[in-house]
Formats: sequence, C-alpha cells, structure tokens
Amino acid sequence: MNNKLWGGRFEKAADGLLDDFNSSIGFDCRLYKYDIEGSVAHAKMLGKCGIITENEAGLIEQTLLEILSGIESGKVSFSVEAEDIHMNIEALLIERIGEVGKKLHTGRSRNDQVALDMRMYVKDEISKISGLLIDLMKTIKTLGENNIDAVMPGYTHMQKAQPISAAHQLMAYFWMFRRDYARLADCRERCDVCPLGAGALAGTTYPIDREFTAETLGFSSVAENSIDAVSDRDFVLEFAFGLSMIMMHLSRFAEEIIIWNTNEFGFVELDDAYSTGSSIMPQKKNPDVAELARGKTGRVYGNLTALLTMMKGLPLAYNKDMQEDKEQIFDSVDTVSVCLPIFTKMIATMKINSGKMEYEAGRGFTNATDLADYLTKRGLPFRDAHRVTGEIVAYALSVEKSLDDLTIGEYKKFSDIFDDDVFDAISLITCIDGRRVTGGTAREEVKKQILKAGEFINANTN
Repeated sequence: MNNKLWGGRFEKAADGLLDDFNSSIGFDCRLYKYDIEGSVAHAKMLGKCGIITENEAGLIEQTLLEILSGIESGKVSFSVEAEDIHMNIEALLIERIGEVGKKLHTGRSRNDQVALDMRMYVKDEISKISGLLIDLMKTIKTLGENNIDAVMPGYTHMQKAQPISAAHQLMAYFWMFRRDYARLADCRERCDVCPLGAGALAGTTYPIDREFTAETLGFSSVAENSIDAVSDRDFVLEFAFGLSMIMMHLSRFAEEIIIWNTNEFGFVELDDAYSTGSSIMPQKKNPDVAELARGKTGRVYGNLTALLTMMKGLPLAYNKDMQEDKEQIFDSVDTVSVCLPIFTKMIATMKINSGKMEYEAGRGFTNATDLADYLTKRGLPFRDAHRVTGEIVAYALSVEKSLDDLTIGEYKKFSDIFDDDVFDAISLITCIDGRRVTGGTAREEVKKQILKAGEFINANTN
C-alpha cells in the first residue's frame, strides 16, 4: 500500500528511485516561509468562509507558525519521502494536530500552492536585488561626480574615437542599471497576481474568497483564469531575463575594467582587497572579481535558456516539468545576489588614473572630428572637411606628430581656411565641452545627468 498523502488510489508503494527522482525538497525547501504564509492565509480564509471552524483555522495557523519557528531555529528536518516543501509542511502539521491538520488542503491544490510560493519568492527577490542595484548606481554616481573634469579617450571598435569626460563614460553604466531596475519593477507588477483558489486547474466547488486571500498576502489582484494561474511561469522567465540583462551589463563593465586595469592601459588600479595573486608569478595582481562576474554571466544565460526550453512545449495546465523552474531561478538569483555587492565594492575602491587617461586621450587623433568640424563651420562642406582632415592625419602619422603638435604652416598646406584659433578648437577640453547637446559629454551636460541620477536614487531609496 502506498502511504503518500496522495496514495489512496495506489496499491503499491513508490519505488525508492522514484522518491529520489520525484522529490524536490532538496531545493524547494527554501520556499518554506512563503508556503507557510500562504497556508496561514488559506486557513484564515477557510475559517472566514465557514468551510472550517474559526477554532480549527486558529489552531492550524498557530501550529504553522510553530513549524516556521522550528524550521528557522534548525529544529525541523524535511523528508525526501514527502517529496516537496508543501507536503513536508502539511505532514508536519498533521503529525502535530491530527485530523484538523488534514483540513488545511481543502479548496486548494499543490498546483496553485506552488504557483503562489513562486510568485511570493520572486516578488521578494526582486525587492532585494533592486536594493543591490540602487547601491551600485549610488557608487557609479559618486564616481561620476569625482571625475567630471577627468578626460579620457572614448572608443568605438576598440579604437580611440573622441575625447570624453571620464564621468560620462562611467555614467553610461548608471543608465544601463537604471533600465534593469525598471525592468524588475515591471516584472514585479506582473508577478503581483495571486493564483491561490485556482485549484489543480479548474477552480473549486467550495465557497472560497480569493480576494480575501490575495489581500491578506499583499497581492494587488487575483488571476483571472484558473488554468493560466497554475500553468503560467512567465513571471519566472521574465525575472530570469531581467537577471540576465543585469549580468550582461555587469559583464560589459567588468570587461572594460579588466582592460583598463592592464599595464597597457593603466586607466585604473584595483584595490588589493578585491584582487588576487598568482601561485607562481609573484608580480601578478589579477582582476578576479571582474573576471568572475564576466564568467558567471554565461551561467545566468544558461538558466534562462533552460527555462525557456522547459516551457516551450508544455500543454495546459500544470506539468511536472515545471518543477525544473526552481533550481534555475534559484541559481540565477544566488549568482546575481553575490555578484552585485562585491562588484559595487570593487569599483568603489578602485583608483582612477586620470593623468594616464588624459595622456592617452591626447594620442590617437581623438580630436580629428573636431578638426573636421572646424573646417565645416568655416564653410567647407563636411565631406570635403572629412577628406582634408584624413589627409592631415596621414601626414601627421608620417612625421610622427599629433594634431596639436603640427604648426599653423603645416595646416595651411592643406587648406587656407586654417588660422591660429584651430589649436583652441581641437584642445581636448574644448572638444569635450563643445558637445553641449542633451546627453552629450560636455561637463555641464554630465552634471545634469548626475543630478537626474541623484533624483532617481533619492526617490527609490527607503
């Protein structure tokens, strides 16, 4: 005879291999708090609606809270035979209060129960990770404030392109993470829908009050379709995508820091506390935090791909395949949650070598566009100005000079338009501050975006 809580229809006991294969308690145990909170709300609703007595509801609630305390104090252990966190807690409840405990599952299924637990979990983790994003954005904003006057080369195709404010480059990452924050907020809104009451897939014949349960648990609405309520994992996939985007942005930032930290660039130096050494080469100081953040990005991508693949062929409604959502999203949450704080500390403590940045901005003809603009503003069509400037760059390379080192006589060999004011027009600071368009690298524009960044942080900091 099968002794499972669902075993009435079965004549044989489950094979031991099935217990191991079917069980999810090894990973879904982390949902214990949400499962108990959901069960408490469900018991209250059953009592309110007269489906069980108020005394029975009170006893169930009290016992569930005692089980919660026991779990958190390490006095409760879970069983593989009970399969999952839902059946483990229900079995503990029945063990303690007997027949009354068996009434808790009235009007619900594990299908709507696990959907509820996952929604509560995702909502909570979004709040936590959003807080970590705010901490990172604060740090980036501070770095921007401290480096408004620092000049560095901007790059396209990893080739020096134009001089920019170092603050402008750093603040580009602020807006990436600002979008990540908004994506998580959007995901939380779609996650904030209570599935409890959907039952296995068709609802229930009991006169339950779904709105009461949703309000008790802090949800803004209830699921409109019971089949969709138990088969939907869009919120998990959307969260996994949001986490993948965060890691992608971290990885891009990490890549730049790794490059900037090389001897060849020397733009930054990472603090000893966030660097590692070599087991054989005593001179090495490796950017392992940045490298691990970059490497772990693929792991989070893999989890998203696994989730999308798992869901792509499932018919309605619930299928056991959906048990596979938990390990993937748990791992992504754990990965992002460990990467964000240490990455934030790493950039907060790194030294920015503004002198080296400015030196490199002066090499590589980063002011060539401004030279072409100089000619255009004096009447030469831009395409002609572009050609003339290209010829000047080729000449400067042949004589091993920068544009700043050429004499006015050399300039006039290419066009009579040139005058002595060309040197001011192509100075690095003029190149930067001349780009006063909204969102440009001019220092006054960078200050404006830092101000907006501060307003956003203040509005979203508790």
